[in-house]
Amino acid sequence: MAIKERIKKDNQERRRGRVRKKISGTARKPRLNVFRSLKHLFVQLIDDQKAATLASAKDTEIKAPKSNKTDLAFKVGELIAAKAKAIGITEAVFDRAGYKYHGRVKAVAEGARAGGLKF
Repeated sequence: MAIKERIKKDNQERRRGRVRKKISGTARKPRLNVFRSLKHLFVQLIDDQKAATLASAKDTEIKAPKSNKTDLAFKVGELIAAKAKAIGITEAVFDRAGYKYHGRVKAVAEGARAGGLKF
């Protein structure tokens, strides 16, 4: 791995640690974690006290015609909100996992809010 790539990865892990240190999820108010790769997006509702995933959603679950990644992220947010409502969860703590709050990460949050989750 090149030096610049390693520095970038270290900085991302440092940002993630700062965010993660401040938030924690419970069974009543789980942590909504976002992971984005170059091609896909994954979202989980996590109960940190039990170290268990309560619900998860990913962009490959959405059967939509060709659309851009940001539109898919909004739909993933709505999907995770629907899954949360199905198991009786109305509130969550948003964990952006060190990513900047814009683009796909912001779209997931807005989609989850539109679906009925409160942060």
